[in-house]
Amino acid sequence: MSDDDVRSVRLDERQIRVLAHPLRARIPGLLRIHGPATATDLARMLDTNSGATSYHLRQLAAVGLVTDTGEGAGRRREWRATSDLHSWAPSDFDDRPDAAAAADWLQRAYLRDFVERAERWEDAAPAWSPQWRDRLGLSDTVVEVTPQQASALHTELAEVLERYRVAGAGDPDAARLHVTIHAAPLALSASRGPGQERRPG
Repeated sequence: MSDDDVRSVRLDERQIRVLAHPLRARIPGLLRIHGPATATDLARMLDTNSGATSYHLRQLAAVGLVTDTGEGAGRRREWRATSDLHSWAPSDFDDRPDAAAAADWLQRAYLRDFVERAERWEDAAPAWSPQWRDRLGLSDTVVEVTPQQASALHTELAEVLERYRVAGAGDPDAARLHVTIHAAPLALSASRGPGQERRPG
């Protein structure tokens, strides 16, 4: 997959406010991972009812985050995500409190999802081969950088991940991995001067 094949969207105010909901926050990711699905399919994944997922799909479609594939049969509409990934920067909404609150909620929801996913892997890991267990899981390090260097670091990590996005496609030994990057300062004081930037990890 080339860079041109990756569909990315920078969330606007309307989109992030719609996405900041316990069910809606999860739907685009499920469609990206599992492919197109009906409201009934999603209801099963989300442990809810198809009426709820139908409503939330319409809300997401209204802001362009999902779309009807046109492939459904009868009243069973099939939906897909309109992008391979979405992003935002916290400072995008500094002058719009409601959108900033939505962005904060969404970031924390994704962090909770990461913790739950990591714990599920720890539960499942003993059944996997040492070849996989020794290469997956958690690692961390400390770097000391300026805001500009942090930006360069983020860009380089994104480029590495992009190179491996479909590197194993078609190989029976390949598995799909969920990779999360999160960066935070060791000292959390906000007194870093007017040039301080907040960036997603």
